[in-house]
Amino acid sequence: MRTICFYFQVHQPFRLKPYRFFDIGEDHYYWDDFLNRNVIRKAAQRCYLPMNALLMDLIHQYKGKFKVAFSISGTFLDQMEAYAPDVLESFQKLVATGQVELLNETYTHSLAALKSKEEFNGLVKKHQDRIKELFNGYTPKVFRNTELIYSDSIGAMVAELGYKGILTEGAKHILGWKSPNYVYSNSQDTNLKVLLKNFRLSDDIAFRFSNKTWADYPLTTDKFVAWLNAIPKEEQVVNLFMDYETFGEHQWADTGIFEFMRHLPEAIFKHSNFSFSTPSEVVDQVPAVGKIHVPIPISWADEERDLTAWLGNDLQDEAFDRLYEMEKQVKGIKDPEIQRDWGYLQTSDHFYYMCTKFFSDGSVHQYFSPYDTPYDAFINYMNVLSDFMLRVKEAKPEKKSKA
Repeated sequence: MRTICFYFQVHQPFRLKPYRFFDIGEDHYYWDDFLNRNVIRKAAQRCYLPMNALLMDLIHQYKGKFKVAFSISGTFLDQMEAYAPDVLESFQKLVATGQVELLNETYTHSLAALKSKEEFNGLVKKHQDRIKELFNGYTPKVFRNTELIYSDSIGAMVAELGYKGILTEGAKHILGWKSPNYVYSNSQDTNLKVLLKNFRLSDDIAFRFSNKTWADYPLTTDKFVAWLNAIPKEEQVVNLFMDYETFGEHQWADTGIFEFMRHLPEAIFKHSNFSFSTPSEVVDQVPAVGKIHVPIPISWADEERDLTAWLGNDLQDEAFDRLYEMEKQVKGIKDPEIQRDWGYLQTSDHFYYMCTKFFSDGSVHQYFSPYDTPYDAFINYMNVLSDFMLRVKEAKPEKKSKA
């Protein structure tokens, strides 16, 4: 079996509105509805609607031979319902074809796996329920943690929840001489299979496609298929994982990214012996060659492929620690607005905006951030968190019923 596994991450955070020190205790609504709606509608026109239509065409054209997978965050599902029901409907139609797999993740695209097993499990269950509600009872079998963050212990937690596979980054410092083009198993629970992103081929599409200084520019389907054919025959699975906004947002339509994707399946079918599979098909059909040992968490972000995009500097660590200090108190409060805000404040993007890296990775962080500086992001978030702390302190805990 020589197969390609295409997986797309679909996520948008609820961005905070400008929130001043003087708003603390006075204004309890934190979300920039105008900005969030504008971002979703712009991305819908540039990416989601045209790319969903293109995938539907490919699914019909190749009659069961072309398949992809999505992980759609809960914050994105909420915003689709509010601002883009046409986009939600187009995703529902894709899933209804049976050629599109949905993955589970934490509902609010959070970093809870690094801090609280209880909170992590709760957010995964909430995402399960939401997927089932919106996609006609669909139940995912494979997991994708926020930002592909993975470690041996995180994998073991996911295995406990009943998943048979998990996606993560094929990080060089973890693989060493090994190839990402095999299926591996979790080192603590070998029942959980681990699919590793081929970051070179994935990033050729996601990041380098329109880079005219790249030695291999322009990227054509023939060139890409030649690279696939050069992979040793015993390496069976090529995992191409990327943000869905690659198409039309990060790589604009005039770069030719849509046409590249439209013609890629035909080139693969005609000039290689590769097929297309979903993650669950790979997990079911391809045996693991051995354990993959990841004692320290990895991710798919930045050159280091570690956690420093979200955690590690003083700003990020302060915000992260202050947030989760409230976990036990929040769990005892029934107020739905407090529960909503608690979830949305956990979204990884808030901490990403506080990253103080410079050079090439810093420019990527700046591209995604609505703030002028990481310090502005931190101040705004901490102002909001200060007000949220007051609300939590003042809220009456839910009374436990007597047995």
